[in-house]
Amino acid sequence: MAVEVREEPVPIAVIGAGHLGRHHARILNELSQAKLCGVVDLQEDRARELAQKLGVPHATDPLRLPEAWVCQAVCVVTPTVTHADIASFHLARGMDVLVEKPLTKTVAEAKELCRLAREENCILQVGHVERFNPVVQAVMELDITPRYIEGDRLAPFSFRSTDIGVVMDLMIHDLDLLQLLIDSPVIDVEAFGGAIFTPAEDVATARLRFENGAVARLTANRVALKPARRMRMFSKDAYVSLDFDKKYGLIIKKGKGWDLEKLDLEALAGEKIENLSKFVFEGLLDIRELNMAETDPLEAELASFINCVQTRQKPLVDGETGQRALDLAYRVMESIAENPW
Repeated sequence: MAVEVREEPVPIAVIGAGHLGRHHARILNELSQAKLCGVVDLQEDRARELAQKLGVPHATDPLRLPEAWVCQAVCVVTPTVTHADIASFHLARGMDVLVEKPLTKTVAEAKELCRLAREENCILQVGHVERFNPVVQAVMELDITPRYIEGDRLAPFSFRSTDIGVVMDLMIHDLDLLQLLIDSPVIDVEAFGGAIFTPAEDVATARLRFENGAVARLTANRVALKPARRMRMFSKDAYVSLDFDKKYGLIIKKGKGWDLEKLDLEALAGEKIENLSKFVFEGLLDIRELNMAETDPLEAELASFINCVQTRQKPLVDGETGQRALDLAYRVMESIAENPW
């Protein structure tokens, strides 16, 4: 069984002191609801450096935390291939676990973690941080049923996450969002991609068809010159443009004056109107920017996890949600394998 619910700050350790682990540790050390009890990394110099900076102890064995830490939860921020072993070890000991995305290397490992979390009555949350982006939160408040979605996720080569390909590294964020935005099973996946700098695919594009008729086209590229995280959604009545980096969103909907059956289209020919663009975009369409909360997605994600540990509520991104994203990522990679370049 999991440890008893506590109202005081949750004692939590961060396993992995790399690029992302450093951010996890820093934020947890600042959250009033959490108590960072230590940092773990196989590289002792890296663990010691981060621990000293934050004023906490360090350790080097992810499967043997010092008893003095008395941790209730852990964040697993290590290479993907290690997620299953580390997370399962701590779940089996009744600890709540947040695992960075992707949940595991294989779907079978993900299913086992979910089973173990249920059996031990532990919280298992997956680090799909884009779910906590204010852009996504703003979109979910709109009354829109997407029929077509385009997503582009680009990043310069960083020498990180080279143990997985770009589908698991970047595209999986958008695959998760698709399943949030389009509540329908995926019935067909066609994908292409290939390796450039690493053994796995570094660029990929995928077209997905859903049972309800919706279609999505995603592109992921980790050898781009500039980073970009954008998505466009189209419905029967609206168009939404999103920028996850800039935390910006724009929605364009038909205005009250938009009725093609009543409009005199011949009179609206471009050459007969002095400023056709102004007439359409200011007269016929309703255009507005989405209201965005001033929140840091990773901080919101970690605060949500801590709250789930304290209240025993189901995480926004639980193990089963991470497993579904992983399963869809594998369908994309299998299609890429059938269409090598």
